[in-house]
Amino acid sequence: MADLTPVIETMENRWMRAWVNRDARALKSLTASDFILLVGSKPPALLDRRSWLEAAAKRYFCSSFSFGDIYVRGAGPLALFAASLELRARMDGEDWSGTVWVTDVWRKGRVRRGWKLVQRTVSRVDEDPKLPGGIKSLQLWK
Repeated sequence: MADLTPVIETMENRWMRAWVNRDARALKSLTASDFILLVGSKPPALLDRRSWLEAAAKRYFCSSFSFGDIYVRGAGPLALFAASLELRARMDGEDWSGTVWVTDVWRKGRVRRGWKLVQRTVSRVDEDPKLPGGIKSLQLWK
C-alpha cells in the first residue's frame, strides 16, 4: 500500500486552513455527515457536525496552527492521523490558544473516493518528560 502520510497530511492542512479562513463551504465538504468532535475533558465534551460547523463560523475562531510530530496509519478505507497541534484560537472573545493532541479518523468514500474527516479527538499534551521513555521501554522491539 502506498504511504498515506502525504495524502492525509494534505487533507489535515486543508481542513485547518478552511477553519482559519472561516470557509464554511470547504469545512463542510471535508467533514463527513456523521462527524463528531470529542474533547478529552472531564466530563468529555462532544459536538456533532452541525454544531462544529456553526461554532467554526460564528464563535470559535482559529487564526494560525502548526502540527508537531505526525503519525499516520491506514486501515482499509480508514486513515488515522495523530499529531500535536499548536493553535492560536479564540472562542467568544477569550483566548483558547495552546498545544493539544489531535487524533483524527478519515474515511475514504466508495463512490467519489475522496477523504472525509469522521472524528477528531482533542486532548491536552502530557508534559511529563518521563512518559515517552517509560512507554518506549515497554517496546518488545529495539
